[in-house]
Amino acid sequence: MTRLEVLLIDDHALVRAALSRLLSEAMGAVVREAADTEAGLAAARAQRPDVVVLDLSLPQAGGLTLLPTLVAAGLRVLVLSMHTEPIFAQRALEAGALGYVSKNVAPPELIEAVRLVAQGRHHIEPRIAQALALGQVDGAAMTPRDLELLRLLAEGSSLGEIGQALGLSYKTVANNLSLLRDKLNVSRTADLIRLAIGLRDNGPP
Repeated sequence: MTRLEVLLIDDHALVRAALSRLLSEAMGAVVREAADTEAGLAAARAQRPDVVVLDLSLPQAGGLTLLPTLVAAGLRVLVLSMHTEPIFAQRALEAGALGYVSKNVAPPELIEAVRLVAQGRHHIEPRIAQALALGQVDGAAMTPRDLELLRLLAEGSSLGEIGQALGLSYKTVANNLSLLRDKLNVSRTADLIRLAIGLRDNGPP
């Protein structure tokens, strides 16, 4: 019986070691590893794995930049990310990923996700899938003002500086950020800043 071949692309050695052990012991998979986008792309092209388990927060170009290249090469990709915000799942799925789970999932769900994606089927972490189904993230709902707020947040601008840049009062900026947090399903401005930086580094919303 042919063993499942998995390529892990993640920049954290401990994460790769834990995942490799889990998948090899639970599924009998042959697991190979890469720590960045360049090594990941080279390994994917050389090895042609059954499934690529891809982190989004990678050195160099980032996982969302690498993802379309992997898909174009005919590879099946499961995104495994620290990001639980539905907008990241939406972007990954739009780029061609078959699955998306966060690093908060229990091992059995991760194993099932790898199995399904290797078969060419979809799997999205239930909580994230529910948010997507309920329309909590809608790229079309992102206004130019929303995108500009995210850009300025990613650059480290304060609320006062954002107000000056956009010609808005401090209170208006604060209200707009509150609406944006609701739209993107995050509860704190700190989470919104982290999301803005991630979107900046991995491609525009």
